[in-house]
Amino acid sequence: MSLCAINMFALFIAAMAGGCVSNPNPPAETEELTAHEFMQKIATTADAQLVDVRTPQEFQNGHIEHALNLDWNNPEFDRQLAALDKAKPVLVYCLSGGRSGKAADKMRREGFEKVYELPGGMMEWRAENLPEITKRTASNGMTLAQYEAALNSDKMVLVDFYADWCAPCRKMKPYLEKIATERADKVTLLRIDADENPELCKALGVAALPVLKLYKTNTLLWEGNGLIDESTIRKQLDQAI
Repeated sequence: MSLCAINMFALFIAAMAGGCVSNPNPPAETEELTAHEFMQKIATTADAQLVDVRTPQEFQNGHIEHALNLDWNNPEFDRQLAALDKAKPVLVYCLSGGRSGKAADKMRREGFEKVYELPGGMMEWRAENLPEITKRTASNGMTLAQYEAALNSDKMVLVDFYADWCAPCRKMKPYLEKIATERADKVTLLRIDADENPELCKALGVAALPVLKLYKTNTLLWEGNGLIDESTIRKQLDQAI
């Protein structure tokens, strides 16, 4: 056999062998899940540790079945976290992903081997009509009918969906109230606590915070999500007049 033929045969054998070797670096498993993927992961992971990092009040208002409540903002969080098994998978969630994201990062730094997050939190879970354990009654929170009645005004209505723990919400509150005071003859500010009104948020598709909605004669003129600066809000109001 010629040297050229030998080299070609060697290359063929190497290529065949390479095709049989598994990828030493397979794609990492997704750690941020949608609500349905999160539910499926709970159902298929027998030793999963499901952790709700909201406040006890939020937890009582509705949580995923079998979840443990470890309040991210509680000084005892680190001690409570130490009670979990780092070798077992952890599934963590909050209302809309902010606190659970920080908690998940901390868990990974602390050596937890597998941590799954629900970035959309309970707001996405509820928007998808997934089951939860709740002690709420039908009279809790503002109903959709009450919400629509509040929009029936001869002035514009600026609705602010917020939560006390939401940093952008807290930042926006002072200038929202200042605008409402300055323009009291033209606009009414309606602030709605998302934690206290989960059913209303679900009905209106409010799946993250903060959310602003501007109405005029019961018609939605503008909607903004996330941190919105004062000048943008004033501009929207000016355009609506």
